[in-house]
Amino acid sequence: MSIVNRIKPLVVKALQHISGQEFKESDLTINSTKPEFEGDYTIVLFSFIKQLKKSPEQLGAELGDELLKNDPSFFKAYNVIKGFLNLTIDDSYWLEVLQSGYNNKQFGLSAANGQKVMVEYSSPNTNKPLHLGHLRNNFLGWSVAEILKAKGYGIIKSCIVNDRGIHICKSMIAWQLFANGATPESTHTKGDHFVGEYYVKFNDEYKKQVEELVAGGMTKELAEKEAPIMKGTQQMLLDWEEGKPEVIELWKTMNSWVYAGFDVTYKRIGSDFQKMYYESETYLPGKKFVEDGLKTGVFFKKEDGSVWIDLTDEGLDEKLVLRKDGTSVYITQDLGLAQQKYEEFRYDQSIYVIADEQNYHMKVLKLILKKLGKPYADGIYHLSYGMVELPSGRMKSREGTVVDADDMVEEMVNVARNKTEELGKVKDFTEAELKELYDTIALGALKFFLLRVDPKKKMIFNPEESIDFHGFTGPFVQYTHARIKSILRKQKAADGPLATDHSLLKLEKDLIVSLEQYPTITDQAAAEHNPSLLAIYAFNLAKSFNTFYTEHSVMNAETEEKKQLRLQIAAMTANVIASAMSLLGIKVPERM
Repeated sequence: MSIVNRIKPLVVKALQHISGQEFKESDLTINSTKPEFEGDYTIVLFSFIKQLKKSPEQLGAELGDELLKNDPSFFKAYNVIKGFLNLTIDDSYWLEVLQSGYNNKQFGLSAANGQKVMVEYSSPNTNKPLHLGHLRNNFLGWSVAEILKAKGYGIIKSCIVNDRGIHICKSMIAWQLFANGATPESTHTKGDHFVGEYYVKFNDEYKKQVEELVAGGMTKELAEKEAPIMKGTQQMLLDWEEGKPEVIELWKTMNSWVYAGFDVTYKRIGSDFQKMYYESETYLPGKKFVEDGLKTGVFFKKEDGSVWIDLTDEGLDEKLVLRKDGTSVYITQDLGLAQQKYEEFRYDQSIYVIADEQNYHMKVLKLILKKLGKPYADGIYHLSYGMVELPSGRMKSREGTVVDADDMVEEMVNVARNKTEELGKVKDFTEAELKELYDTIALGALKFFLLRVDPKKKMIFNPEESIDFHGFTGPFVQYTHARIKSILRKQKAADGPLATDHSLLKLEKDLIVSLEQYPTITDQAAAEHNPSLLAIYAFNLAKSFNTFYTEHSVMNAETEEKKQLRLQIAAMTANVIASAMSLLGIKVPERM
């Protein structure tokens, strides 16, 4: 139980006793006391003043006295400042927290709750490698899944692969035109990078052909339709939908190259999935949705044969669900996928980790499923996130200006190597240990930087800034963990109860107060699907420990009791940092 949940019933009981009126715990607002005031937790009194016809000072004093009288072993003191009652909790409580948590690797985690959640993330296209934007998506989806798992939910991680459509055919036709039979093996190129190069080649050739047609007197609009490479691509898409054997064979071959490349990247960044779905398998079930919706009147057909849904009553507009030629659109296949996922896993919630560019699309998907009476419609949750840009601006795939995920990871490893060598503290590491350390620092910096920002916000990624050992970064937290482990290698905290008759120094207490909040932070991160809360918490905890350690020696503490107290504080801090960082997908080294 969190301390706030322990305080609430005591306050309700005290309020009822001094007023003779009924109150609920939900009536209370309790916050951590601001640093400039004395106390640990603050009760906001303003909402009760009118009801109880007492001044803030009178109500605060009466409530404070009642709490101290009823629970003198829990509440130590109070003060009233305007409409705020600041409560100081007795040191014995904080020592109990430390005793129960310093050697408990499960601290902050919850037992299974019987609810099942699907988290869909990554959503790559098979015409290009994963890029920096995919990294934010993968890290966000993976972390949210792990946070929910830690809070007792049964988790299914899934991925939908966009493996069909005109964009896939663009890479295919460019390979036919320019590859001369080249393969990833013959060119010693990673498969997804290899196919991505032909997507860029398509756009280069398309641009060139359009310019030539315009130079010959054609309008640009017509030239974009008549360019031979575009017409060939459109024909290839039709051939694919008709199942033309040679087109299907090329499609399977090129996709297999990409999947092999994806697997390498996923393993490197630590992404995993229990279930993979493919658009080529979901768009046909989606068409069945359209048939059913036409029968029930949820959808309607226009004169040209296209099928739509009218969402104007919901403040949206009419939405196309099937083209006039009978081919599907994105929403069609998403309807099929939602049904497929539910039939297979019977989830309570289905989280879609998709960029905020698709906010409208996801709103429409949920509305359509509601109108179709699907039992899982309310469980659909769009975890919308802002795009990632570089200091130089936005990236564009077709122009080849996207930063590949693999290249970004390698750049981060190089930055980690350079920064670590500058500090000169790894002379006794073997080559293998150094390689693992640089990878740990690099991926820690990358993940922390991309997760420390609220998912809803757009962000700019700067590799150098992300790996600063003194800033709001993953390496700062990792270094603090390694520093604590260095202390604990000299002497472990002894098992057994601490002396409870000595008072805690301010920085000792501040650390234990922060540690006690970890379960509440994980609850909040799970409820809000927001890993940034954990990143901020881990950073602040690391910062608090460094402040404490600068002021107070552990190994040369004033007494043996103080030494054991501080060893337990150090051990619990290391465990909580490791736990919080693991939920972000970040390893913490034993030494740095």
